Amino acid sequence: MLQLSNGQWSSLYNIFSFGLIAMLATTVFTLISQSRVLPKYRTALVMSSMVTFIAGYHYFRIFNSFNESSMKNALSVGTSQGSFNEAYRYIDWILTVPLLLVEVIAVLALAKEASKSLIGRLVPASAAMIILGYPGEISNSTSTKVLFGILSTLPFLYILYVLFVELTKSLDRQPAGVGATVKRLRLLLVATWGVYPISYLIPMLIKNPSAAQAADLFTSRQIGYTIADVLAKCVFGLTIFKIARMKSAAEGMDDSH
Repeated sequence: MLQLSNGQWSSLYNIFSFGLIAMLATTVFTLISQSRVLPKYRTALVMSSMVTFIAGYHYFRIFNSFNESSMKNALSVGTSQGSFNEAYRYIDWILTVPLLLVEVIAVLALAKEASKSLIGRLVPASAAMIILGYPGEISNSTSTKVLFGILSTLPFLYILYVLFVELTKSLDRQPAGVGATVKRLRLLLVATWGVYPISYLIPMLIKNPSAAQAADLFTSRQIGYTIADVLAKCVFGLTIFKIARMKSAAEGMDDSH
């Protein structure tokens, strides 16, 4: 059991609520914006809507799990019934991370063979990254956390490398003005995905933490994960929409449409 202060409890309550509404609002926006881009870019917006919808559902479950597992600021964390369920995040990630990668590939409008090759490399790597990270997340052993953290980092770095290279290659093929936004998308990808391993490492910052320190570490990790999710899914999805909109306008779509 974690004994949270009033400030920690309210911070977690509010950050989970923020994550939920941010995902749902982005889902609605990307869904109603389909007609504002050319048909060939709508797949990217569909993927974006799916990513934030799935994430929104899981934030609803996380929000409920937090409420159900806490009583008078005492929070039960674990895998038993009535405990805060950390698995919701990993179920969300194993579904949304591959879709997010497909979303990026779709908006780049690469040749069919190049797209298939990227999907074939990135989707299995993303699944491996999430699956390998979960045992470390739920373990109380520092050595287990380190082992699975290292194992999950290998496909993580591979994904970032492949996407960074492909996004860089695509710059010369982008319409005027779009290249700068793609560069920002590339930096956003690296910056937001970099928050996840940092949040994962937070529990290992203090060996044998006191009860107060354990509550601090748990709160910091959950806030870090939620902020990373909003940036990597909502802000990323809106950037994908901006790129699709700019490319559609460059290819002759009426900007007032």
